[in-house]
Amino acid sequence: MSVAVKPERWVLNPPKVKTLDESFRRCKYIARRHYENFPVGSVLIQRQLQPFVFAVYAFARTADDFADEPGYSDAERILYLNEWEELFIRSLESKTRHPIMWAVSETIRAKDLPVQPFLDLLSAFRQDVTVKRYKSFDDLMDYCRRSANPIGQLLLLIFGYRDAKLYRYSDAICTGLQLANFWQYVSIDLKKNRIYFPDEDMLSYGVSEMDFYGKKSTQSFKDLVRFEVERTSALFKMGKPLIKNLRGRFRYEIKCVLIGGNTILRKIEKLDYDVLNSRPKLSLWDTPSLLYQSFFNQ
Repeated sequence: MSVAVKPERWVLNPPKVKTLDESFRRCKYIARRHYENFPVGSVLIQRQLQPFVFAVYAFARTADDFADEPGYSDAERILYLNEWEELFIRSLESKTRHPIMWAVSETIRAKDLPVQPFLDLLSAFRQDVTVKRYKSFDDLMDYCRRSANPIGQLLLLIFGYRDAKLYRYSDAICTGLQLANFWQYVSIDLKKNRIYFPDEDMLSYGVSEMDFYGKKSTQSFKDLVRFEVERTSALFKMGKPLIKNLRGRFRYEIKCVLIGGNTILRKIEKLDYDVLNSRPKLSLWDTPSLLYQSFFNQ
């Protein structure tokens, strides 16, 4: 499980760090203390690039905590996200000793990263606070464009890839990962009054919100989940050509992430699509298989 972070501490009274190395170490600590489906800055990533990956992750993870961690009103969440954005913009204009922003601003400078993907992430996190339902799949895709795709784009840039075609492949994979996360965490999102299944799809399959809250895993509900899983799988297939365009260990890192996403979909299938009463997740026991497939499967 994720270890709760007190987000307001970072916004209202951030402890200063003395060196840039200390800032990067703080980012690494944040990355390592959260449970995730997929590796963050794993051993497959070149050591000299890991700090930059940790910095991007810590920026996004902390902002996501503002939107998700319990114990805060929606008004407080928006306040913290706005102040996080202000801290970010100020860090780009002048030197900061903020324990996360120093590493982030240095990452942007060293790797010549655009600022917009960071702002897109914050826009998506704010939306998570204010939007609990999605009318159409297009609306959900727009959310993924800002919540997931920027991470893939920033990773490609950190590793020196600047071909727009690769971004399209990356976007497909990242959107697929975000959707797989939605289908995986249905019961947890319900506790936050969030349903990510588009209204148009629920209507098409005859599924209502009462089915969700009543945990009624009817055949209609399972058919709806199967439809979304198949659509997500198609996105992974669309993005798969990215792998052959990458070099070195980064190729295996992204391949491992893609295999992990597909593994989640297979686990949902094995549950007969009953994600209301069971939550599929990757475990340590899955790691050897993911690594083996990453290195030896075509």
